[in-house]
Amino acid sequence: MPNVAQSTETTDWVSRFADEVIEESERRAPGKPVVVASGLSPSGPIHLGNLREVMTPHLVADEIRRRGHQVRHLISWDDYDRYRKVPAGIEGVDDSWAEHIGKPLTSVPAPAGSSYPNWAEHFKAAMVESLAELGVEFDGISQTEQYTAGVYREQILHAMRHRADIDAILDQYRTKKAPAKKQQKPLDEAEVEAAEGSGAASEDDGTGSAGYFPYKPYCGNCAKDLTTVTSYDDDSTELTYTCTACAFSETVRLNEFNRGKLVWKVDWPMRWAYEGVIFEPSGVDHSSPGSSFQVGGQIVGIFGGKQPIGPMYAFVGISGMAKMSSSRGGVPTPADALKIMEPQILRWLYARRRPNQSFKIAFDQEIQRLYDEWDKLDAKVAGGTSQAFGPGGGSVLPADAAAHSRAARTAAAELPRTPRPLPYRTLASVADITAGHQDQALRILSDLDPGNPLGSLDEARPRFDKAEAWINTHVPADQRTIVREEPDSDLLKSLDEASRQSLRLLLDGLAAHWSLDGLTHLVYGVPKVQAGFSADATPKELPPEIKTAQRTFFALLYHLLVGRDTGPRLPTLLLAVGQDRVRTLLGE
Repeated sequence: MPNVAQSTETTDWVSRFADEVIEESERRAPGKPVVVASGLSPSGPIHLGNLREVMTPHLVADEIRRRGHQVRHLISWDDYDRYRKVPAGIEGVDDSWAEHIGKPLTSVPAPAGSSYPNWAEHFKAAMVESLAELGVEFDGISQTEQYTAGVYREQILHAMRHRADIDAILDQYRTKKAPAKKQQKPLDEAEVEAAEGSGAASEDDGTGSAGYFPYKPYCGNCAKDLTTVTSYDDDSTELTYTCTACAFSETVRLNEFNRGKLVWKVDWPMRWAYEGVIFEPSGVDHSSPGSSFQVGGQIVGIFGGKQPIGPMYAFVGISGMAKMSSSRGGVPTPADALKIMEPQILRWLYARRRPNQSFKIAFDQEIQRLYDEWDKLDAKVAGGTSQAFGPGGGSVLPADAAAHSRAARTAAAELPRTPRPLPYRTLASVADITAGHQDQALRILSDLDPGNPLGSLDEARPRFDKAEAWINTHVPADQRTIVREEPDSDLLKSLDEASRQSLRLLLDGLAAHWSLDGLTHLVYGVPKVQAGFSADATPKELPPEIKTAQRTFFALLYHLLVGRDTGPRLPTLLLAVGQDRVRTLLGE
């Protein structure tokens, strides 16, 4: 395998970060595994925006592994965060969920019908499954387990002893306002949530009427974090709190109490120091004064650590999102994307853009163009341009070749591929026309290349299944293809002689051109022949009006076959309909 790192240093963002991270790790913790980190809050469906929180360090970690270094990618599951609000889609439908606001996510029941023990585990499971499909290797850390087992006890006591120092840092930012920023595009609430970094960035910082305390207990009576610390003694570690939700009050010894957590702006830098994190990205919400990442850069020193190298990552938009949001109440998840695209394609989207560049993930017709682009790159890399990683690399730019490599494989293994990766748009058209009849789909796909027919649909999987899922879940019913049952007699009778002649030319050539390439040549060639040119004439050899004649001819065929002006690519449609039925519908 080519060594990506050695040849893409000036063009590939992953390699540049890997260089920095290795150098910094050797300076901070020589001889130890490199530590990169992500943080995810399973407060609801974990979105494609949140996936950037994982894919950015994953790609860097994977590059470091390719270079022969040991590396740990930590994913901190912020499952001890408070349940902040009832998600869209449930709010207003079932008011009982509001009763859980303020409890740890692991203390909230799982959604109805779930097989998981609590809310956090339910939403975590879907993400874990998607990460496995994407080839993401990580060490998961449950913050519920860490806090309730007393793992951070010394760090909590240390923070309480140094609460005045922490308060002084936070106080530098409490009166500052973030500068007005130009918004790239309108954002809805779901997109803002998807772009947030680790944990609850808007959580209070621990200030109360009795002074500043960086620790918040969960109530011993109602289990909510609507508590206020009223006193704390450093020597005995006795802490007294009251709950504003149920008026419960108790005094506990913090050196043996495990039912609470550090406030977010202290919790995050504490973990940087505890885990020795070298690299962790953060969302755009952390770029303003007083943000968790900026403040954490100072607070981490109190715990004897240093702030990680941390690029800001931009929004991940969704093409075709409006349709999904109306039915789901939020932006799509990695599992949603993986139903309609292969893991390589989803990895590629994150690998080919720098973290600070926004991009969109297509759930609409754009997914077909995206696949065309990937297949073109894949063919170039496979067709003798693998030298692109070094000097004289042909037509593939080094950064493009590197992104392809990072999408197609990890340091451990190549991701499973579709054995016969037929064009996605062709597979989608076939799935659309055959409406679930797999024997018909196999017949059509075998006719695409009669000299090398498919032995079974498995050769076209999983890509065929992804295209079929896209057709069934993201193409509106009025855009689906329904082939006519009977010929349109009225339209056939109304045709002029030129139109009749174009249909005769097509029908006469069907048998000899019955393949994808052959039918493509035929349908584009009929208007050329009618105008007195060769069917092989190139666009440069033809007058502009030939294009108009082709469009008119195509529209006629679509009307006669599916009753619309447009439809799937005509060669694919003709193969799908079959010779006998085409001849009947075209009036033979």
